[in-house]
Order: sequence, then structure tokens, then C-alpha cells
Amino acid sequence: MVGSIDNDFCGTDMTIGTDSALHRIIEIVDAITTTAQSHQRTFVLEVMGRHCGYLALITALACGADWVFIPESPPEDDWEDHLCRRLTETRDGGSRLNIIIVAEGAIDKHGKAITSDDIKSLVVKRLGYDTRVTILGHVQRGGTPSAFDRILGSRMGVEAVMALLEATPETPACVVSLSGNQAVRLPLMECVQVTKDVTKAMNEGRFEEAVKLRGRSFENNWEVYKLLAHIRPPATKSGYTLAVLNVGAPAAGMNAAVRSTVRIGLIHGHRMLAVHDGFEGLALGMVEEINWNRVGAWTGLGGSKLGTKRTLPKKYLEEISANISKFGIHGLVVIGGFEAFTGSLELVEGRARYEELCVPLCVIPATVSNNVPGSDFSIGADTALNTITTTCDRIKQSAAGTKRRVFIIETMGGFCGYLATMAGLAAGADAAYIYEEPFNIRDLQVNVEHLTEKMKTTVQRGLVLRNERCNENYTTDFIYSLYSEEGKGIFDCRQNVLGHMQQGGSPTPFDRNFGTKMGAKAVAWITGKIKECSRHGTASPRSSGG
Repeated sequence: MVGSIDNDFCGTDMTIGTDSALHRIIEIVDAITTTAQSHQRTFVLEVMGRHCGYLALITALACGADWVFIPESPPEDDWEDHLCRRLTETRDGGSRLNIIIVAEGAIDKHGKAITSDDIKSLVVKRLGYDTRVTILGHVQRGGTPSAFDRILGSRMGVEAVMALLEATPETPACVVSLSGNQAVRLPLMECVQVTKDVTKAMNEGRFEEAVKLRGRSFENNWEVYKLLAHIRPPATKSGYTLAVLNVGAPAAGMNAAVRSTVRIGLIHGHRMLAVHDGFEGLALGMVEEINWNRVGAWTGLGGSKLGTKRTLPKKYLEEISANISKFGIHGLVVIGGFEAFTGSLELVEGRARYEELCVPLCVIPATVSNNVPGSDFSIGADTALNTITTTCDRIKQSAAGTKRRVFIIETMGGFCGYLATMAGLAAGADAAYIYEEPFNIRDLQVNVEHLTEKMKTTVQRGLVLRNERCNENYTTDFIYSLYSEEGKGIFDCRQNVLGHMQQGGSPTPFDRNFGTKMGAKAVAWITGKIKECSRHGTASPRSSGG
């Protein structure tokens, strides 16, 4: 198992510790952004990573940095001119700050180090901007582990033990890695060799190969960053119009997805429209054109700037189809949870009656419940999970200080037990009750007996999580009453319903990055569908069925 904040080991998408380091970095970047806006400053932030630019790259994506320097892809020889032009464009667009991220191992094409002080001197000399350098240092290594890292470490630990139990004397050494969402075993020596090949490629100036050797995840992140940071909308327009809307409950990261969708759409030459208040807003004509600068600072904002509602479109199909025609919409990007999924299905089913609904339609999963079919992750789930985990940590401290106390905590998620299960794993809960795994009074009794025995040990506290809709009869109040009665004289009981705090807060680095990439993918897919229709000679995407 690889534990490193640098994420510099080839063969795994994430090493243990990287996500926690990103949390520390983004917390600092968010704080610095506030002061930079107040004083109209340029900040040069140096992050760790040695000869790997992963932390710098993800930070740049997550905060919408103007420029990032990473060792795997050094800038061109005239980078000084490009950098100054980029910073000037950002200021001219109305921004009050510039953010430049520098990996500690950043170099130019000739292998010469690019330092934070060099960049500061350049900006001050050429542009005269008030510029500050912040070297984050060992702050990035400390702090409480994020929920992602706790779960990743737990899963990898289990997989490592299973690998040992299944091994024979002839089994070669392996490393437990993360591929997508799966824990996999890879030959150790092969992974070490690829990691060495990256260093060799960089030393020999084969930088494109070095990026590819870092893995699919790194390469995708780099391509999306280049699209958003270094390409401007073309002078010639595509002639097509895309609309973006939020549906369902708010989820942290929705705004990052909207920002990415709008900017990538503009890069493709499309006209971009923002729809306020979901499908209801589309029916009422609450639609406006949205430009590049309007979404500039949206990446780190929680909630939904466009406004979001759970209203389904079935009763508004006539009005929605009329407005799709009125505004000349050729494609819809729907960002939301299960309501977005269900509502989009209703639009598809309405195509037989309303030709205007025959446009390409793409749903981006965004819900704290993580219950959208066909998707392992939803935007917002990681932020909610970290909120629950942090709250559980504090409650455990309270329980430990009081002694002999059990807390019953209710989480969101609807009928999906993702939050309760993952928070139970991340926070070290004694039990987690979810809808997917039916339980009865005997199971509750067994857990009470377990807690009774636990109170005889040195750990005299208990933590039980309950998904809000795990059982209509075994409610939080019922479980609290049962535990209180059965634990009389042994432990006392308290309950906490976390409620809507799980939908709030600033998005985590994972949700910012995930939302950004999903928005880019959605626009690329819709653009492909539009071009496909054009090649087949159809007058517009509407007549193709979408």
C-alpha cells in the first residue's frame, strides 16, 4: 500500500494521504483568495510534490488558478509573455485577484528550475501588480485525514490482508492500488519500473510521454486544465445554443460543474444559456445568456448559484417545449440528483408529443445521496461525507469525555445508504442501519448487547448511524428509546439528526475537480451529438431524436 501526499507512484489513481493534503491546500487557497480580492493582489502559491505535479495540478483545477507550473509539462520558452498576457486578461475581465500555483519541482523546457520568487519578480517588473509568495510547506502533511483517505486506507488494508492470505511462496510481490473505484493488485516491480520511467522521460525531455506515464487520471486532469485555462472562445461561433440547469436538492460542487459547462461550451463556440430554478424555471422562461467572466469565481462556492428545485417537468412539457423553441436551445445539460434523472426521462418520453424535446440531453449526477443510477459517484457526496465524518469526530470526543454514552446519528440519503455506510467506515461507528440491508428487532438487540460489552473496555463510548429512510417503523426516535431503555444503568443515550447541514459548506477538492471534469465531458458529448446530426444532414439536432 502506498502512502504519500505526492501521489507520485504509478499504477494507482490515488495514494493514501493525497486527498487530505489537498484539503489542507484548498483551505489555505480559499483563505488567501479572500485577502487577495480585498487588496487586488497576485498570489504565487508553492505546493509540495517533489518531482510530481499532481498536487499543483489538482489545486489549480479546484481553485480556477490562472496558471500552474508542473514538472511533467514545462511551459514553452516564451512562457513569461504568455503568463503576463493571461494575468492581464483576467484583470481586464473584472477579476480582483490572480492565483499562480507552482509545484516545488517546477522546471522549464531546458531543465532550469522555476521558483516562486522568479515568478514574483517577473509579475512585479512587467505588470507592476502587488504580488505575494506563499510557500505552504509541511502544513500539507498534517491535519485530520479526510473521509476519502480513511476509506481508501481501510479498503486497501483489507485488500492487502486478502492478498497475503491468498498468496503462495511463488506469488510475486504486489502493490494494492486504486483503479477508478476498485481496489486492485498490481505487480510491485512493474509499478516501480514505470515510476522510474517517468523520471527518466523527464530527464530526457520527453515530457508528453511523462504525462502519459503518470496515468489516465493525471492526463485527463491536465487536458481539462489546459482547456479551461489556456484556450479562449473562438471568434467564429458554432451557431448552436446549449442550456444548463440545476435540478433537485443543492449539492456542493454544482457551481463548479456549471462553470466548467459554460466555459467549455464557449470554447466550442456555442451560445450558453443559464436556466434558473430547474425545470420549473425552464417552463417559466427564467433563462438568460451567461458569459465567461460571470462564472469566474464559482468553483469554490457551495450550494447552487442558478437556483434548484425538485419540480419534475411532466406537467410543464408544453411550456418547456415552447421555451426550447423560443430560445433556440440545441442541447440541455441537467445537473442534479435522482430528480434530474427522472425529469430527463420524462422529457425523453415526451418527445413523441413535442418535437422540440428531441435535443441531446446529458445528466450530470449531483446529489449528496449518491443515488443516481449508472454512476459510482455523484457531485456533492464527498463534501457531505466529510461533513458527517467531521461531526462524528466531534460527537465521539463529547462521548469520550462524558463516558458511557452512545450517540444515535441520522444521516441523509433518502433510500440510499451510501452516506451512512461510508461515514460509518470513516468515523469508526459501531453500527450503520441502511435501507439496502433489512434489519429487525433482533439485530438491534444484538447491537445493544455489543455496546453493553464495549462499556466494560477502555473505550466507553458508542456511535450508531441511521440512514433517514432505512425503515419506516424503526425510526431514530424508536432506536434512541430502545437503546436508552436497554442500556439503563450501563450507558445513556443521545440522538442527533444532522439534517440540511449535509447539503451546505464549501465543496471539497474532490467535488470541485469532479464537477469540473463532468461539465467538460458533458459538453464534449453533446457537441459530438450535434456534429453527428450535422454530418447526417439533419436540419438540427431536434429532428434526430437527440
